[in-house]
Amino acid sequence: MCKNQVMKITVLVGSLVFAFSAATAGAAECEVTVDSTDQMRFDTEAISIPSSCESFTVNLTHSGNLPKNAMGHNWVLTEKDNIQGVVQDGMSAGLENQYVKPGDERVLAHTDVIGGGESTSVTFKVDELDAAKEYSFICSFPGHYALMQGSVAVE
Repeated sequence: MCKNQVMKITVLVGSLVFAFSAATAGAAECEVTVDSTDQMRFDTEAISIPSSCESFTVNLTHSGNLPKNAMGHNWVLTEKDNIQGVVQDGMSAGLENQYVKPGDERVLAHTDVIGGGESTSVTFKVDELDAAKEYSFICSFPGHYALMQGSVAVE
C-alpha cells in the first residue's frame, strides 16, 4: 500500500469517527435520565431541552426498593399552572391509569408508574412545546408532587 492510499484511509476513518461522535453527542442532548427514590425525590430539578431536538426522551429510573403500589413514581410534563388540576384528577384516575386522567390535554407527556429497580421512558415532540411558556415535571403518585417536581425549558 502506498503512502497516498494510507493517507486517504486515515482521513476517511477520521471523518467517520467525527461523524459518529457528532451524531452521538446530538442524540445525548435530546434525552435525559431522571432517577427517583424511596425518599420521594427526583435527582434532577431542571431540564433544558435544546430547540434543535425534533423529539426528546426522558428515561425514568427508580433506584429504591419499594413496589409501585407503595412508592411508585412517574414523570409527568405539564404547564406549571396546571399542576394542581393534573394531580387532583390523577389521584381519581388511580394506579391502573398511571395516576393520569385518561385523555387529559393538560398532560403533555408522561411515563408509566414504576417501582423500585424498574425503569421506563417517554418520548415527545419538542415542536409542540412553546419556549415562552413555563413547564414543570412532577410525579403524580398521590402526595408526591410537593417534593417531586422540577422545571422544563425549551432553549
